[in-house]
Amino acid sequence: MNARAAPEPVIVGAEIAAGHDGRAELVVSLRHPNGAEEPVVLDAEHGLALMKRCGAATLDELAGCSWREILGGD
Repeated sequence: MNARAAPEPVIVGAEIAAGHDGRAELVVSLRHPNGAEEPVVLDAEHGLALMKRCGAATLDELAGCSWREILGGD
C-alpha cells in the first residue's frame, strides 16, 4: 500500500516584534493545509536558529519552510 504523505503546515511569513519584556521576538505565521493561519512566537535565539536551519538570510526567505524546522528540524 502506497500512502501519500499528508500536507503539513508551512511558514508563510515572519516579522520581528517587541516581546512583553521589550526584547525582540520573531513572530512566524503558519498556514495549515485547511487554510487556517496561526502565529508562533519565538525568542531571538530560537528565531535566529530557525533562520539558519531554513537557510534564510531574510525574513521573507522563511516562506515555504516546514513548520518542523521550528521544532529544531527533527
